[in-house]
Amino acid sequence: MGGLFIGIMSGTSLDGADAVLVAFEADAAAPPRVLTHAHEPFSAALRDELLALQRSGDDELHRAALAANRLADLYAGLVARLCKDAGVAAADVAAIGAHGQTLRHRPELGYTIQLNPPARLAEATGIAVVADFRSRDVAAGGQGAPLAPAFHAQVFGAPGVHRLVVNLGGIANLTHLPADSRDAVRGWDCGPGNVLLDAWIAARRGAPFDADGAWAHGGNVSMRLLAALLAEPWFALPPPKSTGRDLFDLPWLMRQLACFGEVVQVRDRDVQATLAELTARALAESATRHANGVDEVIVCGGGTNNGDLIGRIAHAFARAAGRPVRVMTCDAIDAGGIAPEHVEALAFAWLARQCLAGRPGNLAAVTGAHGPRILGAVYPC
Repeated sequence: MGGLFIGIMSGTSLDGADAVLVAFEADAAAPPRVLTHAHEPFSAALRDELLALQRSGDDELHRAALAANRLADLYAGLVARLCKDAGVAAADVAAIGAHGQTLRHRPELGYTIQLNPPARLAEATGIAVVADFRSRDVAAGGQGAPLAPAFHAQVFGAPGVHRLVVNLGGIANLTHLPADSRDAVRGWDCGPGNVLLDAWIAARRGAPFDADGAWAHGGNVSMRLLAALLAEPWFALPPPKSTGRDLFDLPWLMRQLACFGEVVQVRDRDVQATLAELTARALAESATRHANGVDEVIVCGGGTNNGDLIGRIAHAFARAAGRPVRVMTCDAIDAGGIAPEHVEALAFAWLARQCLAGRPGNLAAVTGAHGPRILGAVYPC
């Protein structure tokens, strides 16, 4: 089905929400066209509350309900901006695909929780909302993540080209697009993206993120600390697999540093450099184990603004492959040309369209589900 859709995404980095207004053609294979984009940063108070709700705490059900309402109101403001900027009436938009904010992701225990009151969003905007995309896949025995690979395959796949699509959000994940279209598209989480980098610089310097990776770039990688971090058993698990702040957060890092500090001390700036190298090495080593021989690596997500991290990723892939590997951001390729900050929100607009069209949104080879499933719950307007 064609028409206008809105996609909204707020990810593990907790930096804010991105939204896109997208035009889809009736032909499901035709590339989508982003009409306009909007970003709204989280206030310090909302970010702190969402971060606190990642862990058990006092009166958390009440606090989560209030935070969810604030999140829905922020989303509604983004929708209004998109429609105004594009000169589009709410009645012309088929649906909003709203992922919500993940608070818990425990597929091994059979559940995933995204903070997201879609009824409030539908009421505020006058547009149908599709939400709760992960639960059906988890119910079918899957990881519920990553969900973008089916979309990546449509917009970034190229016959005869062996590609990886790397999303650098709070968590880093990749999509494997084989050169031979007969081979299955696969995807999995690889480990921390920006989440530890942001947490460490916030704890040590009070900054929300390391702009362009400048602090990490001036540090030295501790190979002994890097080896200790990579010894986390999760890295050795085979796909399908997913992760989040349930594992990789500041307390996890502090535990590793506490154990490591008994052997040798590492400067704060060197820890930042080592964390950047951890993201790059985990990606490259996971790709080498499970998707060897790639021609190109396409990078999207907020981490594309970190020049130091992009450089480390290129070096890590070349080192793992024993040859140069072309690494580029997704706006620099001939197949798609999508701005890096648009990709995740665009994926959820696409998933909303899949849901309304009655088409599956997951890939069983990616998530480990028992088969293809239509993802999302619809809140009509």
